Amino acid sequence: MPRTRHLTMFKTSALVLTITLVVMLRAAPGEARSLETAIVAGGCFWCVEADFDKVDGVVETVSGFTGGHVENPSYKQVTRGGTGHYEAVKITYDADRLSYRRLLDLFFRSIDPTDAGGQFCDRGPSYRTAVFAQTEAQAQTARAAKADAQAALGRKIVTPVLEAGEFYPAEDYHQNYYASQERILTRFGWVTKARAYKGYRKGCGRDARVEALWGDAAPFVH
Repeated sequence: MPRTRHLTMFKTSALVLTITLVVMLRAAPGEARSLETAIVAGGCFWCVEADFDKVDGVVETVSGFTGGHVENPSYKQVTRGGTGHYEAVKITYDADRLSYRRLLDLFFRSIDPTDAGGQFCDRGPSYRTAVFAQTEAQAQTARAAKADAQAALGRKIVTPVLEAGEFYPAEDYHQNYYASQERILTRFGWVTKARAYKGYRKGCGRDARVEALWGDAAPFVH
């Protein structure tokens, strides 16, 4: 067989094999996902990340800031006040496995939605709670979830449903803080961020307050 003909046949076979593999991968079950996002403010964004990373169907959480008027704010700017921003978390989830409504039902029961001045030990505007709706459909769902949560709690819920604006990711230092093994010097000593986070969460009284409010309906109390 002439060398050129042999080479042509080899290239053709390789091309057919490549196309077949691509088709098989695209057809593989479980690969296609319908990804959507939700933006919520629930006090300390470390805690919101830690809670929602446990939820089946959540793909990613990002701590950041939204709701204010300052572009690309720093953590210090936001916590100092005057930016109008909330500490918030953008949650990317697989809508085929987790609905927006279910996500919000979990959210309302993971916070103190009766507190307009902050959350737990964290006080001030940046620690207020809110749902930031990105579409009118999300806004309608959020208002329904809020009404149902208020009926279940039997107390007025002050968490607003707001129109989403620009979301600014926080510094890398804050991302996945609750799980980081990086060591830092804190009031708990020279410890990992993960350990410092646990001490902070317990000391701030988050779980105790949520459990007192929601009882067995609180999804993340541990």
